Amino acid sequence: MWLLLLALIGSLGLSLAGPVSKNLTVPGIESQQAQSLLRQKMPEAAGGTMRIVVAAPQGATLDAENAKAAVGRGLAAAARVPGVVHVTDPYKSQTLSPDRTIAFADVQFRDAADEIPDTAKDALAGSLAPARDAGLQVEYGGSVMDPDTEVGGPAEIVGVVVAFAVLAVALGSLIAAGLPLLTALIGVGIGVLGVQFIANAVEMTSTATVLALMIGLAVGIDYALFILARHREQLADPDTDVEESAARATATAGSAVVFAGATVIIALAALAVTGVPFLTVMGLAAAATVLLAVLIAVTLVPALLGLLGERLRPRAPKTNRRKDTTWSLVWARTVTRKPLLVLLAGTLGLLAVAMPAKDLRLGLPSHASQPATTTQHKSYDLLTKGFGPGFNATLTAVVDTSRIPAIDREAALGRLATSLDRVPGLTRVGTPIPNSDTTLAAIPVIPATGPDDKATTDLVAHLRDLKAGAARDGATLYIAGATAAAIDVSAKLADALPLFIAIIVILALALLTIAFRSVLVPLKAVAGFLLSIAASLGATVWVFQSGHLNGLLDIPTAGPVTAFLPVLLIGVLFGLAMDYEVFLVSRMREHFQHTRDADEAVTHGVAASGRVVTAAALIMVAVFGGFVFNHDPIIKSIGFALAIGVFIDAFIVRMTLVPAAMALLGHRAWTLPRWLDRITPDVDVEGTNLPQPPAKTIASATERTPDPADHSQVLSSNVTPTSGVTRG
Repeated sequence: MWLLLLALIGSLGLSLAGPVSKNLTVPGIESQQAQSLLRQKMPEAAGGTMRIVVAAPQGATLDAENAKAAVGRGLAAAARVPGVVHVTDPYKSQTLSPDRTIAFADVQFRDAADEIPDTAKDALAGSLAPARDAGLQVEYGGSVMDPDTEVGGPAEIVGVVVAFAVLAVALGSLIAAGLPLLTALIGVGIGVLGVQFIANAVEMTSTATVLALMIGLAVGIDYALFILARHREQLADPDTDVEESAARATATAGSAVVFAGATVIIALAALAVTGVPFLTVMGLAAAATVLLAVLIAVTLVPALLGLLGERLRPRAPKTNRRKDTTWSLVWARTVTRKPLLVLLAGTLGLLAVAMPAKDLRLGLPSHASQPATTTQHKSYDLLTKGFGPGFNATLTAVVDTSRIPAIDREAALGRLATSLDRVPGLTRVGTPIPNSDTTLAAIPVIPATGPDDKATTDLVAHLRDLKAGAARDGATLYIAGATAAAIDVSAKLADALPLFIAIIVILALALLTIAFRSVLVPLKAVAGFLLSIAASLGATVWVFQSGHLNGLLDIPTAGPVTAFLPVLLIGVLFGLAMDYEVFLVSRMREHFQHTRDADEAVTHGVAASGRVVTAAALIMVAVFGGFVFNHDPIIKSIGFALAIGVFIDAFIVRMTLVPAAMALLGHRAWTLPRWLDRITPDVDVEGTNLPQPPAKTIASATERTPDPADHSQVLSSNVTPTSGVTRG
């Protein structure tokens, strides 16, 4: 049935894939209001723009007759491209650099930037052939040239290969290693192709598809791994029946998968509270893929366990190696020997890593963040060299003059232009350009600083302070443009961040209280999660905003952190952190329920789940890390933040700080006030109340003398939860 569903959704997604948008806009922000006004009253100024940048060869200028003629022929051909409504002439508009070596011309389209077909872009590139033939360098920028997001390159494939290698080492079987990859790819195929099909009805950004792929692949592998590892642990007993083992693995590890998956889904869906449509769509698309991963884990995975049967049973060890020689048990005993010291050292270390996060600045990537070999980056550099960085951050003052008498409109626009010219930090204020009935005007404004500079953000705020003066004349002033839009989106997301964090924290406390019937365990988990978030944001700021490791990670230039990355990181990392918390602490609680020994429960929990949690985290890091080498700056930063976040949370917080904290808490970790105990539902994540195994397994278990260090015998037996007596 799953394969049939993949074929059906796949055929729809491939043949009827909907369009994806590159616009990260937010309704209601000022720049978007101005854009809507332009589209309504001045459509010729609301379409996409391509900026053609021309540079003379070394030792020459663009004033040479052959250069003028070549540029003129190229721009004339550009004006004939379908969809183009206007092309500026750099010689008439004086958009030449002071040394006459660099010039730019703006090509205005009728349609929005993301609606311009590739054929039109190719035709424009071909139209400037005369300029290139004359020895001139021609590069392209502007909103029309925002690149498409592409995935599936060598780096992402390497991430999957590393994941397979980790699975093979962790499971000791190539067949077993292939099973999680197979089920994850089926889930991702259905999820991603389904998202592409749904794009016909819902505006979908290209980033939403990539996020669905990234999250779906990582959790799909991990969820299948958790169930498969439990199944093979049980099959280590030669008397355990395959069907019985598959059922019990699904009832225990599968229950944890459902619970952990629910936290990821809720966290991703909670992105809707930001009030940002494109982020809501991204969250829901990723949540749907995670839901598929959960459903596959508890249906397709058990079906494959039955299909593969005895081939998944691990080989008997050549030597009778005791359980207490495993690295995970040694690690657990090391961490819990001096728990307070470990807790203080780990916390201080993470706080040190988090320090750069205090300087966090949000924004959207400009063309400067594109790879240095792309035409977008080259055009950005040429404009900066010839005219200054502000020409890459052009703003537009949109003025609604409909309430001013027609006879007074020109004078009012003149006074506003004078006021704009007095604002410090501007290089140039252009001549007001009115629409056909003079009820709306656009004034080009050139800052002195680039789009990623904090001074530009301050400048936009100062320009908007002029609204009161414009209102006295009866006009309404808006500051718009791509740079202003990026600033507005960043501010909107920054305002939504505290509410989103509060929702996530409350959600975590509620879910973990239900899962572990404890108050201190959820509080400890949330504190660890906040440490992970702070440290991963600190590392991201240190790399992408401060410019460290740029060469190693192929980051062309430092700049603000992608505006929606913190919100996305919190949502995704919360779900993944709760995954590891549930799988690790549920094994501790399982042992505590059986033995009532709090100290031994901590070491047993780490020993029983350390190997599989380590493998799962390494897989996550490999999958997310593969996206770090994607050329798209947004995907690159998301991949890095998630990879470093998972690494910190799994290995430092969950595998180190959690055992240390649990050792300090002792029996207190498992207490719940009576009033709260009465109203808290019992979800039995650990499978404590499962029925007895079949008689064959019980009989065979009594014939052998149990090894106290062999935890698999305890895990595969039925117990009385409160007595601590194991019954074979």
